[in-house]
Amino acid sequence: MPKIYTRTGDDGTTALFGGERVRKGHPRIDAYGTVDEVNSFVGLARAHLQASLGNDRLDAVLSDVQNDLFVVGADLATPTDAKPVVPRVKVAHVDVLEAHIDAFEDDLPALKNFILPGGTPGAAALHTARTVCRRAERLGVQASASTPLNEHALTYLNRLSDLFFVLARWANRQAGTREERWTGASTSSDAAAEETS
Repeated sequence: MPKIYTRTGDDGTTALFGGERVRKGHPRIDAYGTVDEVNSFVGLARAHLQASLGNDRLDAVLSDVQNDLFVVGADLATPTDAKPVVPRVKVAHVDVLEAHIDAFEDDLPALKNFILPGGTPGAAALHTARTVCRRAERLGVQASASTPLNEHALTYLNRLSDLFFVLARWANRQAGTREERWTGASTSSDAAAEETS
């Protein structure tokens, strides 16, 4: 059986799909490595949410997202002119996310205030996935300044972070957990500022 370690990356390089080796700090590596982080947080969210009844609908969506994130990661890890060609993120992937956003939002009250990330462990994990997804998008945008990337992959990450926000709200509502509104500067902070002025 092949060993899990190869020692080929001990010099600080890694291979892109297609064979080219780059430094592990390469912007492209930062981007798809962060997509892997997102996927792990989705797995964490699923682990929490599967313990609750009534989340089959949500779990099915998150399962599809995890599979799609492998496509996103492979897309970002593969130069546009590389052979063999890997599956690429397409407009249809983004359309599916938008349909999910619209469907789950229909079950939610309109949001009139900023809310604090949190609630149930599953919802909190989804909020974490949202913020890491935003970072993956930012890193992808940075990488695209120096190397061609599939723009649909970056759009997917943007829309996915929106979906995570909606799903976190939905999960909290399903659990009967109230959203905690952001109230602005706290009284204790104001008092501390007055004491130090």
